[in-house]
Amino acid sequence: MRLNRVYVEQPLSALGQAVVEGPPARHVLRVLRLRHGDPLVLFNGDGWDYPGTVGERVGERLQVTLANPRPGLPECPLALTLVQGVARSDRMDTIIQKATELGAARIMPALVARSVVRLDDQQGERKLAHWRAIAVAACEQSGRARPPLIDTPRPLPDAITALEDGPTRVRLEPAASHSLASIDPGCSRLALLIGPEGGLAPEESRLAAGAGFEARSLGPRILRTETAALVALTVVQSRCGDLQ
Repeated sequence: MRLNRVYVEQPLSALGQAVVEGPPARHVLRVLRLRHGDPLVLFNGDGWDYPGTVGERVGERLQVTLANPRPGLPECPLALTLVQGVARSDRMDTIIQKATELGAARIMPALVARSVVRLDDQQGERKLAHWRAIAVAACEQSGRARPPLIDTPRPLPDAITALEDGPTRVRLEPAASHSLASIDPGCSRLALLIGPEGGLAPEESRLAAGAGFEARSLGPRILRTETAALVALTVVQSRCGDLQ
């Protein structure tokens, strides 16, 4: 039987009562259609799962009786940051979803020259909220206990500046002489840069190279940006992470 998991932004405790309201409560009641006594697992990003049962409903506020928490799925041993050139809406949604499922710790949407999407600050904040909701839904489905950090969209130079020092830095380039599959299996921290539709502009590739991003290829075929992200994440997670 599928166990329903729901993310809430509130403190949770063992052997207590939690009152769930807002979008999570509506999801339980209207989408999952759970009833009094049905099992439900809550999580809030602290690394624990809080199993419980659905209790009383008052309007759109829902009481959940919690049992002892249990450790959630451990995070991937590869601390992976995806620096992704912002793609068109449906494609970017797919990238966020799959990056979450595949264990990315941080996603940095980057505004680049060949991005089809153009975002001002207000639009960027709306997109950020939308992407975070997609990541939360992917965590609920995949069993992941901690949603990835998703940054506010920013120009590529600012995204590179915001990166922490230390991780191995790789960018996808179709003409690169070295394969992504040959990355050092002992790598434990990785920043992966992928362009949007049309890839990175030449000046952006030079900027990334100057910031230590080594060019790597996924083979002879030119992949769509959402396909490239999915394949690249799979390759590095199977090489350095916990994908078996």
